[in-house]
Amino acid sequence: MPQQVLLQELSSPGCQHCLEFEKFWRSIEKEWPNVEYKKSDITTPEGRELIQKYMIMASPGIIINNELFSTGGFSKDKLLTKLKELSG
Repeated sequence: MPQQVLLQELSSPGCQHCLEFEKFWRSIEKEWPNVEYKKSDITTPEGRELIQKYMIMASPGIIINNELFSTGGFSKDKLLTKLKELSG
């Protein structure tokens, strides 16, 4: 049985990279039933807390299992590789 994985996206309003990430995730999420996706906005208290905790300087901030994965963009291949690794 695959391990549970927490995928968090920290996004900002009007961010094109954020929209691209969410669109990509929505296109593959059915293949990853073990991944819980959570989106936070930088304008919320929770979002500001994540910015400080992970020192995120650019959107989107992608956090996987409470570790900063990428900021300001993402690689589809690297993301899929990381999800496969963590899913066991």
